[in-house]
Amino acid sequence: FEMIDVDESGDLEKAEIVTAVKSNQRVIKFLVNCGNPNLQYLLVPARLESALAQMDTDRDGHIDVVEWEEAIEIALANKLADRAAKRELQSKAAIKEIEEFTAEFRTAAKQCFELIDKDGGGTLDKEEIVRAVKEEPKVISFLKTCGDENLSF
Repeated sequence: FEMIDVDESGDLEKAEIVTAVKSNQRVIKFLVNCGNPNLQYLLVPARLESALAQMDTDRDGHIDVVEWEEAIEIALANKLADRAAKRELQSKAAIKEIEEFTAEFRTAAKQCFELIDKDGGGTLDKEEIVRAVKEEPKVISFLKTCGDENLSF
């Protein structure tokens, strides 16, 4: 607000806004990234009048600090909602990745068990385990990496 209110009147006049959105890079950068369409429309000449009318809630022809702060609160709410949505997507992606890894790990562990259980009895005896960890490459690999080829001990 203060960057635009060059005459320090406490109100933003259309001329001040037009000058700022054309030449003040800090104002332009803020408006581009603010998250409030009405504030962003200040940068679009064809939408400037409409944006000012939306922001000028008391219809006095000026944008005062209260009206500006209302627009900023909308921008903040939009930015926070965007961030929450992004976190939600990241959380869902993480959950999916954990579920996929868990399924792959369990499948690999089951395959490893089946490779060791040569007699198909559903239990592992000492001889089967010892033979498998000495001779069965897939069992050795699984035990070294815990089923994840990116791990190594």
